[in-house]
Amino acid sequence: MENKRKVSYYYDSDVGDYYYGMSHPMKPHRVRMAHDLIVRYGLYKQLQVYKPLHATLDDMAAFHHRDYLEYLTVADRGGDRATANASLKAKFNLKGDCPVFEGVFRYCQSYVGASLGGAVQLNHGQADTVINWAGGLHHAKTNQAAGFCYVNDIVLAILELLKYHKRVLYIDIDIHHGDGVEEAFFDTDRVLTVSFHKYGDDFFPGTGGPEEVGVDTGKYYAVNVPLDDGMDDASFAFLFEPIMEEVVARYRPEAIVLQSGADSLTGDRLGRFNLTIKGHAACHKFMMKFGLPMLVVGGGGYKIKNVARCWAYETAVLLGVEASVPDDLPPNEYYEYFKPDYKLHLTPDATLKNRNDQGSLARVLRTVLDNLRHIRPAPAGPEQLPGPAGAAQQQLEKAAEAGRRRAEGDARASDQADGMDVDR
Repeated sequence: MENKRKVSYYYDSDVGDYYYGMSHPMKPHRVRMAHDLIVRYGLYKQLQVYKPLHATLDDMAAFHHRDYLEYLTVADRGGDRATANASLKAKFNLKGDCPVFEGVFRYCQSYVGASLGGAVQLNHGQADTVINWAGGLHHAKTNQAAGFCYVNDIVLAILELLKYHKRVLYIDIDIHHGDGVEEAFFDTDRVLTVSFHKYGDDFFPGTGGPEEVGVDTGKYYAVNVPLDDGMDDASFAFLFEPIMEEVVARYRPEAIVLQSGADSLTGDRLGRFNLTIKGHAACHKFMMKFGLPMLVVGGGGYKIKNVARCWAYETAVLLGVEASVPDDLPPNEYYEYFKPDYKLHLTPDATLKNRNDQGSLARVLRTVLDNLRHIRPAPAGPEQLPGPAGAAQQQLEKAAEAGRRRAEGDARASDQADGMDVDR
């Protein structure tokens, strides 16, 4: 059955022209490739398609420091003056991962304008779901670029949503911790942030441990789900579904922002997860069932042909028509990028070990659920939520049962080994 939600889609045809540099892994061109698949699959016919209005410096100054933004406008004009002022470049971290390139401020204006436009549409009921694959730059700080991100469109969009919604839920499934967004709302209960990410081994940005839960009024409104290499679809769903069920039940958000970083897919250049496109998109499908206004943005993803595949398929999921999208890719402008199979979907890497065993997953789930007990239930009747509800409790029981089976198996193996020693 097709989804009847009104879905808006923002796309700027200039996005693929912005260029971080030859050896840089971030390629905005991936958004153009995704768009081409969205068109070739005919999905655009069911979307309300918009070209974003460029955000202004004043729009961005709702979160970012004005001197930082003004410096970006200088960098936008070819970078000559910006390059000359090395001290300011260092101050604003415009180096290394975040290079100065021609058009950088216009690039920010475009993707920020799309996220802001989408938030305004949600505020006024003009759309139920809004898609901006060019957005999702979750690392940018108030006065610094970070992790390929210059202006934090997510924070700006959430600030816009808060004008009309009491509580906003932010979800991040990028392989990197959503540190910039978490930091922006670390001391408030009006935004609850949830980040599923790789943690440890000095993996960027190095934050997002389970002890990071927020401060002051925002204590326990920052939820971090630290993961290890090799996360597959089943392991991800084991955590994502009960955690998000519990979050929604307790927090009762009025709007959702979902960051869809595709670097958590199998085969990514920088990531070490093993999610398929269907496993990644299952998060979107799960959140759709709550029927809340939702802004969906892009994020990381550094094997661009896989990013394009993923975001095209997730567009279909958000429309509720994924069953009608064939695995054979239609002829498209970038067809040869997708060789040798020319398929939409990905196969997990059989050689990549999942370092998240059932025991570690259960421990992460228990820690998160224990922290969620501190969240004040929204006024919705006399009932309270003293312990894990529904799916969360079922997952814990499954984990406990799996642990018991493993223990029994280990005991049997030990008995057999002892018997063999006696026989010898």
